[in-house]
Amino acid sequence: MPVVALIAAGLTYRAGGLPGLFVLIAAAATAYLMRARLASLLDRLPGRSGRPGPDTGEAGASSFARARELRTPWVRLLTAAGIKTSAEAMASNCEAGGKGEREAAELLAPLADEGWVLLFDRKLPRGGANIDCLAISPRGTVYNLDPKQWSARLRLTAHRGRLYHGNQDVTDRLDGIRYGTRSINALLSVDALPVALMLGPLERGVQLRAAGVRIIAAADACAVLRALDAQQIPCQRGPQFVNVAARLLPSYTRS
Repeated sequence: MPVVALIAAGLTYRAGGLPGLFVLIAAAATAYLMRARLASLLDRLPGRSGRPGPDTGEAGASSFARARELRTPWVRLLTAAGIKTSAEAMASNCEAGGKGEREAAELLAPLADEGWVLLFDRKLPRGGANIDCLAISPRGTVYNLDPKQWSARLRLTAHRGRLYHGNQDVTDRLDGIRYGTRSINALLSVDALPVALMLGPLERGVQLRAAGVRIIAAADACAVLRALDAQQIPCQRGPQFVNVAARLLPSYTRS
């Protein structure tokens, strides 16, 4: 029904001028509120993750939620009129990031079948930052996995501990995963390993290290994590550890 209202309002606006504009704004606001309400209700359904046990979260949930927040009725109206806004540009970036997180989650799915625990989109206790994926291997090693979708047109390289995308030093873009890893370590009393999963600018089989972060192609994630995990000293972590991790780092949709 909101779509029909928007179409009718748009026709009225073109034919009737200012009165039609008010109708269009009201219709856009109604559609936005209904969609936001529906998304909120769906996010809170039990078993949303589709797996038993602790809530494993939903990859990209916070990114898509942020995109919805940015696309207010006014922003949607301007976009429909062909007017570019910074809010719509930010929403598009958030949406792209969310899609990248979901793509990475699909690539990681085989690990779950091998006994790995994957907790997606976890909220940190302070600030608005989040952990895209907290992974716990059957051997007990904890990983902070951070999917990153960057342009494939520029080559990704590392030199003397710095990360470069083309000629630009982008080492500061690793600040988020480093902060998240420190937070995980403090909350769970572990030594989590930070791994950035690149979607786009890194060829398969290539591994980089910069600012203490291992950087790999997302398509190599399962193979690299298996090999990396085999090098770690086993540490028994029972179901209780997973429950504590899920409680201290709640999923975005449950927080």
